[in-house]
Amino acid sequence: MSDTSNCTSVTPECPITATTYGYRPNLRGNIFLAVVFGICAVYNLIIGIKSRQLMFTIALAGGSLMEMIGYIGRLLMHQNPWDNSGFEIQIICLILAPSFVAAGIYWSLKHIVMFLGPDNSRLPPRLYPWIFVGCDIGSIILQAAGGGVAAAAKKTNASLLDAGNDIMIAGIAFQVVTMGMCGLLGLEFVSRLRKSSRNVPKSEMSVQLVEGNRKFHLFCAGEVLAYITVLIRCIYRIPEMAGGWGGPLMRKESEFLVLDGMMVAIAVVTLSVLHPHFTCPFIRN
Repeated sequence: MSDTSNCTSVTPECPITATTYGYRPNLRGNIFLAVVFGICAVYNLIIGIKSRQLMFTIALAGGSLMEMIGYIGRLLMHQNPWDNSGFEIQIICLILAPSFVAAGIYWSLKHIVMFLGPDNSRLPPRLYPWIFVGCDIGSIILQAAGGGVAAAAKKTNASLLDAGNDIMIAGIAFQVVTMGMCGLLGLEFVSRLRKSSRNVPKSEMSVQLVEGNRKFHLFCAGEVLAYITVLIRCIYRIPEMAGGWGGPLMRKESEFLVLDGMMVAIAVVTLSVLHPHFTCPFIRN
């Protein structure tokens, strides 16, 4: 095989099959996801400013914006699969964006626990964002460092690419463990809540929200759905990245679009439609 280290475009000497992904990113699928995330970014920014729910806005609008930029990077690679800038953009943005969405889930959980019955939670509600958003930031730092190393390798330095890959895997694995711990605590909280005679808060506002407002229940269901889809995406990313750059799973775009792009899109769209400004006005920063 000829040396492809200096390839900048598709030619007989630089075929698509020799690129990291081995394919030309699907135009329709990546445009669809870029548009969905772009709409969600603008929507969450507008609603966030109106509601003054700063942390949720940063999480959802920031995550959506990064996803949109990531898919724009993939569209650049559709035009030219050897495009280094598109490769770097999509590596960094699509690796980091779900961590922002997860942070929004953790932040909301604090307020849900506070109003459903903090006595039933193993952790004081105020610790949920401190612990889990803190761990999320740690995973972001690891993934950003790995993405930066991989991007700096520019697809030509195999050892540097592998080093960046390993760092990103560590960051994603840490994120999966963090989400797993949060999920277990959430399940325990629900179990205790059902067994407790104090499963309805005493404040009039809380009683009205829990008993009379179905929107609150919809938001809780949306939180669970968003949690599951983001977790699926993170779990998928581990074997994908573990296969190495150009590995079998990494070269299957259909799996990526479904298990990464669509999972995060479902989470973002769900949390956008069921935004706490409309369903849980008690959620504040």
